[in-house]
Amino acid sequence: SLERMKEIEEIDPLGRTMTVQAGVTLQTVQTAAGEAGMMFPLDLGARGSCTIGGNVSTNAGGNRVIRYGMTRDLVLGLEAVLADGTVLSSLNRMIKNNAGYDLKQLFIGTEGTLGIVTRVVLRLYEQPGSENTALVAVKSLDAVSGFLKHTDAGLGGNLSAFEVMWNGFYALVTSPPADNTPPISQDYPFYILVEALGSDQHSDQARFEQVMAGALEEGLIVDAVIAQSGNDRNALWALRDDVEQTMRHGEPFIFDVSLPITEIEAYTEAVSARLDRDWGDYHCWIFGHLADGNLHLVVAVGTADDEARRKVEAAVYRPLQAIGGSVSAEHGIGLEKKAWLSLSRSAEEIATMQRLKAALDPNDILNPGKVFA
Repeated sequence: SLERMKEIEEIDPLGRTMTVQAGVTLQTVQTAAGEAGMMFPLDLGARGSCTIGGNVSTNAGGNRVIRYGMTRDLVLGLEAVLADGTVLSSLNRMIKNNAGYDLKQLFIGTEGTLGIVTRVVLRLYEQPGSENTALVAVKSLDAVSGFLKHTDAGLGGNLSAFEVMWNGFYALVTSPPADNTPPISQDYPFYILVEALGSDQHSDQARFEQVMAGALEEGLIVDAVIAQSGNDRNALWALRDDVEQTMRHGEPFIFDVSLPITEIEAYTEAVSARLDRDWGDYHCWIFGHLADGNLHLVVAVGTADDEARRKVEAAVYRPLQAIGGSVSAEHGIGLEKKAWLSLSRSAEEIATMQRLKAALDPNDILNPGKVFA
């Protein structure tokens, strides 16, 4: 456990870096950056409990990947302890450093199987001067894709989040016993939470509203509500973050997959057809970071036994192989997904991973049994 390693060691506003110990929570980092007039853009629903070490080990993504990238893109350097006790300090603070191998990449997204990350140098950004958020409704996935291109082009690089909720999820989080009320009618197939971060609230808000109005005129969206205050923005984000509502119907199976945006409609139809065939009565909620091809699926079938898990996993994972999708977009492989790793990685890739593991951890003492057998 690294929960006592929770010090923020240095914040450098000029160099735009923050050096922290691995047990610091993401929310603590966000708050400290804000107090220094900076921003750490990684953001996800578990911000209050997840740690930077955990974010690094799983290469966490979250809500703003479309603009700022994954955790990998926000780490400049790190310190890790190897299996033999060697402390590998690679606390680089520069964006550009091509002096040999970039060793930090061995520990980002590898789930603690090659070394234990203890300290991290994070990349900060200037705090945005504007923030505009809207919730819109659309009638089809084609319209979702069209609206994505429309907003990305119209906002001139300011688009920072593009979260899509299928109707079932939106209805779930806006109906009792959920605390949220529906800001838009529950009758539409898809809902999109759009966020833009910029430099000037007055001019950026005008552009944002113009882009939304243009999308309405072109028929890309059919309804919209634009946040007018910080409380409004928080209320809209609360819809997307209220994933706990999926626990209403018993213990569900939770998935995070990624795939080409062009394949999303066919993929979700294939998953639904397989679930319809195998389960007469089930719930499937879909939402996620569609702009970067990442979908979350939560499936409840009334039981969570091993047989049910295998059948549901097959329904969600098998269609990914033919379209070049991934069984893990941002949460790693761990124990649950290792049986499905071969759907997303070739035999040669897996063999190379195993060679790295054998070289750095020959006695298999670091997170043994994770990722692959």
